[in-house]
Amino acid sequence: MLPGVTQLSFDEKLRNYARLAVRVGLGVREGQRVLVQAPVDTAPLARLLVREAYAAGASFADVRWDDDDVQLARFSLAPESSFEQISRWRVDAELETAEAGGAVIAIRATNPGLFAGVDPARVTAHQRTLAAYRKPYSLQVMTNRLNWNLISAPVPEWAELMFPGVSREEAVQKQWDAIFAATRADQPDALEQWEAHLADLQRRRELLTGRQYHALHFRGGETDLTVGLAEDHVWGGGAAQTPSGITFTANIPTEEVWTAPHRERVDGVVVSTKPLSYNGVLIDGIRIRFEGGRVVEATAANGQDTLRQMIDTDEGSHRLGEVALVPHSSPISRSGLFFYNTLYDENAASHIAIGSAYRFNVQGGVEMTTEEFAAKGGNDSLTHVDWMIGSGEMDVDGVTKDGAREPVMRAGEFVV
Repeated sequence: MLPGVTQLSFDEKLRNYARLAVRVGLGVREGQRVLVQAPVDTAPLARLLVREAYAAGASFADVRWDDDDVQLARFSLAPESSFEQISRWRVDAELETAEAGGAVIAIRATNPGLFAGVDPARVTAHQRTLAAYRKPYSLQVMTNRLNWNLISAPVPEWAELMFPGVSREEAVQKQWDAIFAATRADQPDALEQWEAHLADLQRRRELLTGRQYHALHFRGGETDLTVGLAEDHVWGGGAAQTPSGITFTANIPTEEVWTAPHRERVDGVVVSTKPLSYNGVLIDGIRIRFEGGRVVEATAANGQDTLRQMIDTDEGSHRLGEVALVPHSSPISRSGLFFYNTLYDENAASHIAIGSAYRFNVQGGVEMTTEEFAAKGGNDSLTHVDWMIGSGEMDVDGVTKDGAREPVMRAGEFVV
């Protein structure tokens, strides 16, 4: 430990983390109600979030609990014809909170290989039905009509996958250390560090929005991909605002800036640089070819059936809804850790997302109809799945409308 540096205890880091999630992430406003979504394994953090929400002025804070074992039992043992049944009350809790002007925070933590032995068609049938019923809430998220936030916390099976060869208790502690470091919760001045970090992301997104590139060209390793950008696109990154002026940061951690691709102008081949944990299955070695914006070929070294079922969710899931730039030198990348969790891994590498685009990534998109949004190039789908394509080998050029090229990233680092 360096002289003069304060070493925080575990409890202090955990309180720091909960405070960051509520004040920087969720941005709770006086009198708001708050819904916390939490796996039962993360109960101590969920309880701290409730206390921090009240300390920030919440009028009512409640928790919706999730359980991996209950989910696994269903997909392993339930009758084949039952997977289009959903518990609507779980989604209704989100809708009720949003319609009351409230805020929603979710702890996304699960065993990445939970459904490795389950028929992916069962999971897909359930996810498709759930996504269709949840669409009104998802639209509020995609338009920033409410303040929302995603964080994570260790669960034993996930920790053991990240840190094999040690006891379960040590693996969980190592995972906590990794999460605290990635979110700056291990720093005494964490709130001040986040203020500076969000200001840096704001400068980067404003610079890229001002450039209004016609397309981005990714080249590195086996990837050679041109991603056209939506007309009047807007780059996001860091903090955002609801229509009522609440400032929030949807993901903690966050190192990315991102915007909306043009749904009909994506061409070339792209290969993943990190595995994707999706619906309890690890998909690795993804290779996808696009023509005219649409997936025309998709393979994976592992999890190929799950990948193809994800792409076949609907027509929109055959196209891109997000393109994001992350420097290879980001703190999560420098850690050398693979988290098996997109919330973290997408902040270690540039990435793209299959499925729906965020409406706020197009100027005026929040007020547009689906048809108007599509006319600008925005994509609509029941799903939105990010996967990583960046590396220290990746070069990215910005392509202007007249075909000129400007370097944006070289060897995975920003030069624009």
